[in-house]
Amino acid sequence: MKMMNERDYKQDFPVFEQYPDLAYLDNSATTQKPRAVIDAVSRYYREENANPLRGLYELAVKATDAYENARTAVRDFIGAASEREIIFTRNASESLNLIAYSYGRSEIKNGDEILVTISEHHSNFLPWQILAKEKGARLKFLKCSETGEYTPEMLRKALTPRTKIFACAQISNVFGRLNPIKEFAGICHENGTVIICDGAQSVPHIPVNVQELGVDFLAFSGHKMLAPMGIGVLYGREELLEKMPPFLYGGEMIEYVTLCGATFAELPHKFEAGTVNAGGAVGLHAAIGYMNAVGFDETERRENELTAKLMNEMKNIPHVHIIGSDDPAEHHGIVTFTIDDVHPHDIAAIFDESGVAVRAGHHCAQPLHKYLNLQSTVRASVAFYNDERDIWRFTDCLKTIRKRMGYNE
Repeated sequence: MKMMNERDYKQDFPVFEQYPDLAYLDNSATTQKPRAVIDAVSRYYREENANPLRGLYELAVKATDAYENARTAVRDFIGAASEREIIFTRNASESLNLIAYSYGRSEIKNGDEILVTISEHHSNFLPWQILAKEKGARLKFLKCSETGEYTPEMLRKALTPRTKIFACAQISNVFGRLNPIKEFAGICHENGTVIICDGAQSVPHIPVNVQELGVDFLAFSGHKMLAPMGIGVLYGREELLEKMPPFLYGGEMIEYVTLCGATFAELPHKFEAGTVNAGGAVGLHAAIGYMNAVGFDETERRENELTAKLMNEMKNIPHVHIIGSDDPAEHHGIVTFTIDDVHPHDIAAIFDESGVAVRAGHHCAQPLHKYLNLQSTVRASVAFYNDERDIWRFTDCLKTIRKRMGYNE
């Protein structure tokens, strides 16, 4: 049954009409889309579709307005100082690569250091690994505790006068732990270090204000926060973005082109070459509107309650091992685990047979898994639209897995 006296948010999500018995617990990978988002994207393509920024006729102006209004909504949602600091990309991965290719190749020199936490998603790991090799820089790793904790003291000890970049997720996609980004930013700036924050797991679930955090860059994806796939955001401090060269070259990111050279458009369009994903931006705008209507107080309350119910049940099941802290409040909707003697892929397959969707594998965090002496794990991740029925379906199945794999206990 659903949580007592709670709104059934699943009614807003058409996928659950098609799959009414689905316990969708793979929200860290991507969220389902509410009707408000689907309708907004459909309406755009039905009524406003044109190539934004390129035409003066009425339909093109409407498309441009829809695209730029989405940028304004993102600015307000994350507390940026200006729309000029909001760059639309395909996803968080592209946003992070943009920083590495543009800022990194301009600023990192031979002998510099780049510091990355050991628990980073590959999207906030590989760009720095490749950049360090190309530039002759040293790539260093900040190692966490067994429960995934990083402290300001750990960061201070790891920084040196040569550390030019520190890359860190606000919330780990494996541990679910919230890192003290505001304190990290202050420490980095005292050291002359730029801090790059992966907000893919935080922006959808907690209030994020980039000016309060003090980060230099923040990347996140629309598809993890109810929006369509193919739209992402890079926030960057304007003074840094101004100095950075374009990432891609072509249409719309130029001001003037001659046979001998070119001048580039002002921010943010300097980084948005070619025809843009206007429909995705419209969907992201609608997702932000829906999330604001639900409110982060409600989102956090529901997700915290569901996480606590999930973990409290799991702790009573033999042979199940939760990765990270024992405190549900430190997981922010993400619970990663193993079962003795059962491969995570088999676990996920059994869950699927029971109508439960979870993620199995290394979760794009292979260095972390190696550090933890794990090959792979299973991850269940909740969103505000989940309910107690999903938790009970998950835990009822979890209790049977070892027996279904032939074990007597």
